[in-house]
Amino acid sequence: MSFKKFLLSFTFFKQLAIAFLIVCASLFLFMYWISFTTNHGQEIAVPNLSKLTLEEAEDKLDELDLDYELLDTVDYNAAFPIHSIVQQDPSPGAKVKENRVIYVKINASGYSKVRLPELVQKTYRQAVPTLKALGLEVGDTTYIPNLAKDMVLEMKVAGKPIKAGQQVLKMTKVDLVLGDGKIGFEEADLDEINQATDSIE
Repeated sequence: MSFKKFLLSFTFFKQLAIAFLIVCASLFLFMYWISFTTNHGQEIAVPNLSKLTLEEAEDKLDELDLDYELLDTVDYNAAFPIHSIVQQDPSPGAKVKENRVIYVKINASGYSKVRLPELVQKTYRQAVPTLKALGLEVGDTTYIPNLAKDMVLEMKVAGKPIKAGQQVLKMTKVDLVLGDGKIGFEEADLDEINQATDSIE
């Protein structure tokens, strides 16, 4: 049988049909396998882990076939229980596949310490952002007679003087003693100055 007659024969078309069916079946099985192994269309909503302990979060994630990894401890936040989850990634409600790792950060056990900056001889306007940048709070302000208005003359914590370099907990209130911009001369002192001026003239 010539090659041309073979191409037009029933046998050729039969073999071609069989090959086509085999290819289609292989593609179908491959797509089904891919869909199964990648959980196509099966997404899990990430739960809200905020304020949960690591043990509570693990139990909750196990039920959804998810896992977690602790990244870090963040600065203490009074709005969250100690050692509870403060941040998570992906965020709550995000759609993920099973076995996805949820990265979490937990709350510290208390406020960390910072060194008090040098604020004496700085203005009140300069002192406020410096304290806030370190996580400290501005407490009470009192004024005493001094030529420099609103200049910091002394720092106090809980009524006691404190100096730059000493360590305090974050969120500590730092009281500031400021100058009132008044020289504060007594009348007798002014009389002496006037008399001295008159004698020079």
